[in-house]
Amino acid sequence: MEPRVWREMGLTDEEYNRILELLGREPNILEVGIFAVMWSEHCSYKTSKPILKKFPTEGPQVLQGPGENAGIVDIGDNLAVVFKMESHNHPSAIEPYQGAATGVGGILRDIFTMGARPIAVLDALRFGPLEEEHNKYLLSGVVAGIGGYGNSIGIPTVGGDVYFHKSYSGNPLVNAMAVGLLRHENIAKGVAKGEGNPVMVIGARTGRDGIHGATFASVELSEESEAKRSAVQVGDPFMEKLLMEACLELIEADALVGIQDMGAAGLTSSAVEMAGRGNSGIELELSLVPRRETGMTPYEIMLSESQERMLVVPKAGREKEVEEVLNRWGLEAAVIGRVTNDGLLRVLEDGKLVAEIPVKALTEEAPVYYRPAAEPAYYQELKSKCFDSLELKGTAEEVFLALISNPTIASKEWIYRQYDHQVGTNTVVLPGGDAAVLRIRGTKKGIALTTDCNSRYVYLDPYLGGALAVVEAAQNIACVGAKPLAITDCLNFGNPEKPEIFWQFEQACAGVAEACRVLGTPVTGGNVSFYNETSGAAIYPTPMIGMVGLIEDLSQILGNTFRSEGEQIYLLGELEGELSGSEYLAQLENMEAGKLPELDLQEIKRRIDFLLELNKQGILLSAHDVSEGGLAVALAEMTVKYGATVNIKGSNQLKKLFGERLGRIIISISAQNAPKLEASAKDAGIPLVHLGESGGNTLKVMFNETCCLNVPLATYRPLFEQAIANRMNSKA
Repeated sequence: MEPRVWREMGLTDEEYNRILELLGREPNILEVGIFAVMWSEHCSYKTSKPILKKFPTEGPQVLQGPGENAGIVDIGDNLAVVFKMESHNHPSAIEPYQGAATGVGGILRDIFTMGARPIAVLDALRFGPLEEEHNKYLLSGVVAGIGGYGNSIGIPTVGGDVYFHKSYSGNPLVNAMAVGLLRHENIAKGVAKGEGNPVMVIGARTGRDGIHGATFASVELSEESEAKRSAVQVGDPFMEKLLMEACLELIEADALVGIQDMGAAGLTSSAVEMAGRGNSGIELELSLVPRRETGMTPYEIMLSESQERMLVVPKAGREKEVEEVLNRWGLEAAVIGRVTNDGLLRVLEDGKLVAEIPVKALTEEAPVYYRPAAEPAYYQELKSKCFDSLELKGTAEEVFLALISNPTIASKEWIYRQYDHQVGTNTVVLPGGDAAVLRIRGTKKGIALTTDCNSRYVYLDPYLGGALAVVEAAQNIACVGAKPLAITDCLNFGNPEKPEIFWQFEQACAGVAEACRVLGTPVTGGNVSFYNETSGAAIYPTPMIGMVGLIEDLSQILGNTFRSEGEQIYLLGELEGELSGSEYLAQLENMEAGKLPELDLQEIKRRIDFLLELNKQGILLSAHDVSEGGLAVALAEMTVKYGATVNIKGSNQLKKLFGERLGRIIISISAQNAPKLEASAKDAGIPLVHLGESGGNTLKVMFNETCCLNVPLATYRPLFEQAIANRMNSKA
């Protein structure tokens, strides 16, 4: 076999030689293809595995951690939440509509494969600046794809986050998180065991779309990537709806030994992973696989990533029941093989052996790389920059208006109004809140959901930036009145073969791990997306965090806006932020540099616990975390119906108004509860500053009794709410 064959599939010469050792012979083209996808970064985690092992993954709330299709956390009353986040970055860069749509379809299958009914989708998106037409095209296509799939299948898209930065030009990030609900007894697993049990494929027919999608996701994008549109799948949400109902019916009937989505690497990965978990073997007869195209080769059938397909192992004698359920839902089901006890993946075509590989060779023997890490040259240089002498550029009002009309800070209404976020009628807190909230029918409970990551922080300090992504997610969950429970992640980085990129990854994961340990939010699973580079230029490191929280009583949900006149406004945390890594510095000074503020995770946890205790006592009226843009922007986000007048004292107006530091939350209470709040904060040793009160139709900020900002809501709310729409409608 010519070396170019395995190299084009993404295998190195060393990996090919390892295959020769494992097989004791030369593989055929199909076997090389199977090894290529199973040993790809996307499927084997060969670079990230040593780092991911350092994540905390256990806790009393965790029913299922990493290793299955999705994580599961207990929420009491025999109920559990299933959730997972994954990326569809490269497909979305090439074919934005289908790339995003099939990303949603794939993550939803991960949820109902576990036996859970999906109840929500969140989208965490990153694009280049909207001044470039191509970035507008990508944003428009991705948003349409997410909405088109989610709206059609009837699952609400309830939240997410969107940032814009030049590092994502050409390589957008499309990270989809899905959440489901189940009863403990309905938990299903992706396992194949029980010698002689049938193996069935159910759902859509197999076509040629998506072949080598897993390996496509494990290389950098280049000018030639456009030619790889065949690696992008095509989705059918209406078929997925039928498949979901059929799968949930089979799981509830306890008819299955195991079930697995045919995601990345299709039939290959689902068969191999199920056999691996069951410590068994699996034999497939490809002539029995339903196809929608003629003349398909074994190579194409095994590596196709056609959407809306599942591999299931029914319990002995119940395959007819599976067929009947699928037929009732208008779908196909076909027995294509059987479970064996020899530990081999054996592939036949019309009875002729076309591939035979030990399952463990594809799973446990996949290479693991301990990549060299090197601190990037920029790190210390940017960290040494100091901005203490920097003065406000223009007036406070000019800066304020510039920041709130920045698409990263501004309202994402142009995006989420294209989604149906209320289908199912369980959405209690709609998009635009600090976190989405959904009711759990039949109980008083609700679950809070969010996605977060400030990639500029991670670029400037990967360890602190990774920790801060978890902190911001926890603050957002707490600000709606929920207790943070656990996270899923989507770790988006450049080429890990570059020591500087691997250093970013290693440091960021260490920060995520430490924050999760301290905040008590274990990692239940996730996804690693490497090679996010275009023509050698990497994206900013983006360890996206998806977090789930629990509200015991929906009557205690907190909003993030002032809802009446005379609410007393307090800042929980430090009054002064820092300019390092801030939106002010990036937008007004065109600099991304500086040393991030020190982070005391134990103190952050104390503040979150304090906030939740205050809410239990029923004295809070609203809460909103202070993040990008600083205190002034956070106040503006809270002033929708009512304005506010605040009085800030001290020095350094710039840092106090527009400096950034996590661990700060604006809260409002009634005047009669103010003494109780102040006494509680003093007793607990929590920093608390009285800022002012709500009312009127302007945002007025006094600095040392002198007015520095006085802007009517009618002036800045349109800028905030229409910033993205204005850019999308303008000609670059």
